[in-house]
Amino acid sequence: MILPIVAYGDIILKKEAEDIAKEFPFLQELIDNMFETMYNAEGVGLAAPQIGKSIRLFIVDASPFEEDEPELKDFIKVFINPIIVEEKGEEWAFNEGCLSIPGIREDVKRQTHVTVEYYDRDFNLIEETFDGIAARIIQHEYDHIEGILFTDHLSPLKRRLLKNKLNNISRGNVKVPYRMKYQKA
Repeated sequence: MILPIVAYGDIILKKEAEDIAKEFPFLQELIDNMFETMYNAEGVGLAAPQIGKSIRLFIVDASPFEEDEPELKDFIKVFINPIIVEEKGEEWAFNEGCLSIPGIREDVKRQTHVTVEYYDRDFNLIEETFDGIAARIIQHEYDHIEGILFTDHLSPLKRRLLKNKLNNISRGNVKVPYRMKYQKA
């Protein structure tokens, strides 16, 4: 089932999400719905807060970047209760966007390598290191479960310049090819 994506301005996007247990109700169905929602919106990652659930869960599919990084061909993962163990490497800028902040893309600096401890879809505990675009997508989605948006990484000047666009998104004055949920005024 395709779910509405929560728009910028909703308080849930600024909250730190809660861990979940293996017995979380309808977890596999939720994960399937998140993938369907992400693909419908042509995203490469989606965090649970973006669909209105303040839980530590996100999904990624970096395969659209396989032309740049061939190892991403089948890079589809589920991250449950992830913890970033280490971020290292030189910071590099990349033009990021977000399904909750449609129509805005900005350069964000992130480190090149990230080590994450997480549970996979079957609740197996894994510790893995990622680099390049995969690391970036994971860091972006991880920020969501920490209550951080990519716009929080921008300079105060850049945020001021985007203020009207961000306000329009929060009010629902934006056209997107997917369902969105806007904060009630």
